[in-house]
Amino acid sequence: MTSDKTNSGKKWWKRVLIIPPVLLGIAAMVFAIQGREAPVKKPLAEVASKVRVIEVPSVALVPRALGFGTVQPDKVWEAVAQVAGKIIEIHPQLKKGALLPADAVLLKIDPTDYELTIERIKADIRAAEARIAEARAREKNSRASMSIENQSLTISERELARKRDLAKRGVGSQAAADQEERSLLAMRQSVQGMQNSLNLIPTEVRRLTAEIAALSTQLANAELDLARTVVTNPFNSRIASVGVELTQFVSKGQVMASADSIAVAEVTAQVAIDKMIHLIAGRDLSTVNINTVTENLREVLGLTPIVRLRTGDFATEWQGEVVRVSDSIDPQTRTVGVIIAVKNPYQLTSGSARLPLSKNMYVEVELRGRPRPQEVIVPRAALHEDKIFVVGQDNRLERRAVTPLFRQGRLMIVKSGLKAGERIVISDLIPAIDGMLLDPVVDADAAAALIAEANGDGAIR
Repeated sequence: MTSDKTNSGKKWWKRVLIIPPVLLGIAAMVFAIQGREAPVKKPLAEVASKVRVIEVPSVALVPRALGFGTVQPDKVWEAVAQVAGKIIEIHPQLKKGALLPADAVLLKIDPTDYELTIERIKADIRAAEARIAEARAREKNSRASMSIENQSLTISERELARKRDLAKRGVGSQAAADQEERSLLAMRQSVQGMQNSLNLIPTEVRRLTAEIAALSTQLANAELDLARTVVTNPFNSRIASVGVELTQFVSKGQVMASADSIAVAEVTAQVAIDKMIHLIAGRDLSTVNINTVTENLREVLGLTPIVRLRTGDFATEWQGEVVRVSDSIDPQTRTVGVIIAVKNPYQLTSGSARLPLSKNMYVEVELRGRPRPQEVIVPRAALHEDKIFVVGQDNRLERRAVTPLFRQGRLMIVKSGLKAGERIVISDLIPAIDGMLLDPVVDADAAAALIAEANGDGAIR
């Protein structure tokens, strides 16, 4: 019992000893609160959002549009056999992909048959000419004989008249007069036969002359066939295919080889219709003569094309010329084909790695129109739906609706709603609330890049 009381007394003292520290803590807190000054309320300050801005420029905009197409030669030639025969000679470089100059002899066909035909026709012509000479000689001889016969006829007529006179007077006999008349008629018959022969000679000469003309035509055809046994390259070209071999017999109309011109290459670039309209907008086409528009297409449209090849990090370009516009609109892509001609597509530039503009190469075509003066432009990224963030008075944000004229690459050309010289926000602003305070920082590099792209520097995207 005594032990239990002792333990109970110790617990009670431990509890009592906690009270003094608690009281001291409460006293310290009361002292601290009473000695501190009351908090001062500060007014709320508006925080300005830092943004990148540019001044809206008004520049001479070069309208540009992109199109894509494949390269094709402007001329494709097929060596079609115009005569039949055996191939006796082939140019050693007549192989696919070879470059051959104009007038190079590509193929020769055996000319023996055509040479023999020419000699036969020439012999026939000489024979006809000989017959004409014979007819003319016969005509000359017949006329001489006829002259003698006419003299004899005159004498016979006088003799007949004398004998008739004698018979009337009873001095001569009527039988003698009749005999003389029969002789006169026979002589006249002979003269008439000679005259008939003379009348036929000009007809015979004309027939022989026509025969010579026909033979001359045959001779010209034979000589032409002989010339066709030699096949020459019509222009500087690249061989596309070869379909014959040495000693092979070719028939008339058979394709022996084909070649592509390397003087001019053409690209049919498919360009969106709306882009094409912006390229030629402002041009007065009312005075254009439709009959001569193709010859003056470059001046009429005012387009300058640049053909580009992009392969990985490699890019090269050629200057071209608009030569034609396609006769129809592509029903699937709603684009119009613009045919671009590039001269000397195989000419390599000194010190560069430019490739030849080869057939079927897929290229990009940039069309540039005449500059449009005083166009208000902004970056396309600055347009938020149909609004532009404008830095207004006191650097307050103004969300302003604008009307675009058209878009080009990373630019937007403004039709209305914005003036040159106004400041616009080109950085992301979230949230964007009308009237919010801005801390604008002019981005000179962005403004310079915008103007450079509008002036046509660099590739359009």
